[in-house]
Amino acid sequence: MAAEYVFVTHWRLQATAEEVFDVLADPFGLARWWPSVYLEVKELQAPDPGTGKGRVVGLYTKGWLPYTLRWNFTVTESTPPTGFKLVAHGDFEGTGVWTLQQDGDYVDVMYDWRISAEKALLRYGTFIFRPIFAANHRWAMARGEESLKLELLRRHARTTEERDAIPAPPRPTFAR
Repeated sequence: MAAEYVFVTHWRLQATAEEVFDVLADPFGLARWWPSVYLEVKELQAPDPGTGKGRVVGLYTKGWLPYTLRWNFTVTESTPPTGFKLVAHGDFEGTGVWTLQQDGDYVDVMYDWRISAEKALLRYGTFIFRPIFAANHRWAMARGEESLKLELLRRHARTTEERDAIPAPPRPTFAR
């Protein structure tokens, strides 16, 4: 069995597609609002100012399992506020597609993540550990949904007191 994975995640959030797009399309905010997964984010190449495409972002990430991943992504298509596409390189290779669709007061978010594992632990352990790696991804995406809801609440807060009353996002499962 190849070290290939397909993960499709669905979120339904009370927000606008514009709000969700703004949060997801800002890679530099990831370590702040989704710190359980994104430990470090840095820009390796700036995007084209006209299209938003071509940005390359370097990432240091983790899930609930005690290993980390180093990878980067390049934004290959950006269609605000309906989504964007990226290509991943590093500890895994593949594509990710964020799709946002407004439905009244809610936005339906879908993330289609198709990757092949390049990190030795993932590549060689796929046959035995596939269900564990899939659970790790589900855990990471559940933390993302929880953290995004908190970020949207923070952005909607009208006062400092309201903002301060919103809990911090979940932290990583182990210290770096």
